[in-house]
Formats: sequence, C-alpha cells, structure tokens
Amino acid sequence: MPHPNHDQRNAAWQAAHQWRERAAQTRPDGLMGTIKLFFTWLAFGALLIIGLVLGLMFLLVGWAMMPFVRHKMKKRMEAMRAHQAQDIGSGHAYRESRKPQDVLEGHYEVKDKDRSA
Repeated sequence: MPHPNHDQRNAAWQAAHQWRERAAQTRPDGLMGTIKLFFTWLAFGALLIIGLVLGLMFLLVGWAMMPFVRHKMKKRMEAMRAHQAQDIGSGHAYRESRKPQDVLEGHYEVKDKDRSA
C-alpha cells in the first residue's frame, strides 16, 4: 500500500530536482559569466558596507543628540511642574479648571441643619 503523502512527496521531489537542474544551467559559463558573477558579488558587498557605514553614522548622531534632547525634556518637565505648583498654590484656579468628569456621580440628599442636631 503506498504512503498517503507519496504523491505530494513525489511532487516536491520533482520540483526540487527541476530547481536543481535550472540552477546548474544558470552557472556562469566561461570568462564572461565569471566576470559578471564577480561584479555582482562586488556590488552586493559594497552595498552592505555602505549600509553598515550609514547605520553606524546614524547611531553615532543619535547618541550625540541624546544630551541635548534630555536637557530640553528636563526644561519642559521643570516648566510643567512650576505651572502645576502655581495652579495648586492659587487654590481657585484648580476649582475653576476642574472638569465635570472629576465629580462623583450618584444620588445626593441635602440634610437640614435642624434635623441633624
């Protein structure tokens, strides 16, 4: 009894065999093919080196900019803290700027002073 995946394995084997034959046919023949292959690899290697140099350059520029960005963010945080402290210190600015979402929702009753005593 044949294996259930025999046709699929056979098809995969045939595709691999055809691919191997095509790869063998496209090998460089003679001096011209060898020169083309050499320059193709040379161009590929040059592009890899250029990409590596550009990547390292961007990395170094990013590292060099870090202290400046950190200083700017620190100044912004100080200004925000000063503004918040000013709002809290004045008292009424906080109450005026409070949004309706800050109020708890629910049922409220106002009790008379006479009843509670």
